[in-house]
Amino acid sequence: MVNTFAGQIKFSVLLGIALALFLTSATSSLKAETSPSTPVLQKETIKISDKLAPLPAGSIQLTGYLEKEIQNSITHWNKGNLPYSKFVEFFRSGRPQFALGEMWGKAVRSGCMFYRYTKDPELKQILRKTVDDLLSTERENGSISCMPVNLQPDSGGGDLWERKYVLLGLDEYYQQVESDPQILAAMIRQADCIISQIGDTPPKKSITELGWSPNHIESSTLLEPFMRLYFHTGEERFLEFAHYIIKSGGSQGYNLFHQVETNTPPYKMGGPYPKAYEMTSLFEGLVEYYRATGEQRWGTIASNYFHNIRTKEITILGNGGADQPYHPKVYGEAWDNTATEQTNPQITRMMETCVGVTWMKFCSHLLRLEANSAAADEIEKYIYNGLLGAMKPSGDGFSYVNLLNGEKVTNQGWGWNFDGMPVTCCNLNGPMGLAYIPFIAVMNSAQGPFINLYNAAEITTQTPSGTPLKLSIQTEYPLSGEVSLKIAPAKAETFTLSLRIPAWSRNTKVIINGTAHHPASGSYYPIHRKWGNGDQVKIIFDMQCRQLDAPQGSHPQSPFFKAVTWGPLVLARDENTDPDYNKPVTLIADKNGIIQAVREKPTLPGTRIEFSIPTTDGTIRMIDYSSVNGWNGKKVCTWLPTKKEQSVQK
Repeated sequence: MVNTFAGQIKFSVLLGIALALFLTSATSSLKAETSPSTPVLQKETIKISDKLAPLPAGSIQLTGYLEKEIQNSITHWNKGNLPYSKFVEFFRSGRPQFALGEMWGKAVRSGCMFYRYTKDPELKQILRKTVDDLLSTERENGSISCMPVNLQPDSGGGDLWERKYVLLGLDEYYQQVESDPQILAAMIRQADCIISQIGDTPPKKSITELGWSPNHIESSTLLEPFMRLYFHTGEERFLEFAHYIIKSGGSQGYNLFHQVETNTPPYKMGGPYPKAYEMTSLFEGLVEYYRATGEQRWGTIASNYFHNIRTKEITILGNGGADQPYHPKVYGEAWDNTATEQTNPQITRMMETCVGVTWMKFCSHLLRLEANSAAADEIEKYIYNGLLGAMKPSGDGFSYVNLLNGEKVTNQGWGWNFDGMPVTCCNLNGPMGLAYIPFIAVMNSAQGPFINLYNAAEITTQTPSGTPLKLSIQTEYPLSGEVSLKIAPAKAETFTLSLRIPAWSRNTKVIINGTAHHPASGSYYPIHRKWGNGDQVKIIFDMQCRQLDAPQGSHPQSPFFKAVTWGPLVLARDENTDPDYNKPVTLIADKNGIIQAVREKPTLPGTRIEFSIPTTDGTIRMIDYSSVNGWNGKKVCTWLPTKKEQSVQK
């Protein structure tokens, strides 16, 4: 198993790093024919090893349910409408609005992760061109910034946040597309410029005094790219700057790390502005810091953050954050005790896509570090519901925020209009969530493969001894609960195949070469045996429609709702086909919450799955939340208002 800061990098020769450290002059352009190679990890920088490692690029090919959405986004967004040159122009000529310099890095990092999956030469050419363009804007002090040197670092414009995304975009290109030493050299110059401007000693500026938000969380998210540079180079000054960020507490007036350590409720963290997206981005950097230092305190804090967000903020769709009842002025982007408040009828904005994707990426760290099946459960929940539910059917963007009830999607929020096309932070971040799916789906370990997601796929990997191994996942999951897994090592060998058994599947059956087993839910099921070519595992998940009770929130009406799920999918009523979509109902369920639903042929061509659901007034139709098309003004009802406090049980 390869131990890396992001589980992505394989060990190789040190030549690229050695060359990069000698390149100190500004680079105006890159040679188009630079040979791709694998970036190098300085092994001595890792103190905590990941238990799971993503498979090498090109090892997995998804088919079916999720592949369509991935290709739709690549074709119509990353290779389609994105105005890369206009993103770069902000660095060359300045920006008319704060934080617009983030757009380039967000667009490029998802493109690079898609390239890792597809190896699409057209996409590579697009990415190379825009990287060349960006590097041509480097300023005389080594910065790539929207601000002239004499005005750096600015505060309200978000200069440090923008430069963070420059580093992340370049780093993703360096990792996934071409490990050109000139790119690493440019990242080093950018980081050194930041170090010369930010710190405790005047005339340097304090990092917690810079940023557009009241407590300036966003600037401290530089922690993640500085840790990546440390892992690439082993240069202590980058780790020392990370120490400085940690010591600063991540927020002006509040030490966010101490607050998580003492289990402060997320909606109270950082005082008046518990900005969910930026805070989670900061904690992504903390996980990298933990890997580098090996200090258990930081690992405990990261685990606390995962647990606290999961239990107090994440809704049934796998995302979180809202505007009511605690933070009405932050546009629905703050931690807001959302797990409890998700049925509050006063909420007008919630579940920012930037929050969901960053939460998904944070969960992937816990998955890799700990082989944490709960983290994989959270990822699955968000992918099938929150992420796909925010995506435009046309593939060219994502909703800024989503609602469970009412106006499902909206593009209203921070962003810029490019010749009539709105581009927001969220429709730039959404594709990164899609690009992470093949990165997460199947991983390897020192004991053998881990199956995290059950979409149909063909996988090429190796056993712990290095024997070539092919895995084939054949299924219609999540439209079906049956999964067939074929195992084909080049020669028979003993190793462990670990299957994630989702917490929602209460009665799972695993059949190994005809013998049935009944693993516990909410954990990995390790199968240790001698595997030969042709061995098969069949998994039958407990796919039933279930009724969920609403949480008791602060609003008196909040508990009088019910929701319906099918396996990992959340169902909803759709105004496109149901004019009574939001009328109160009384569901019919047994004492265990199981609903005797009937699978129906979808009414609309874009619907993935549809059911007739029994109520005391006859049946209603419900479809998966992700299929509800709200882009033309139609509304959704996910938490169903009830006629009575309790549904009828039979």
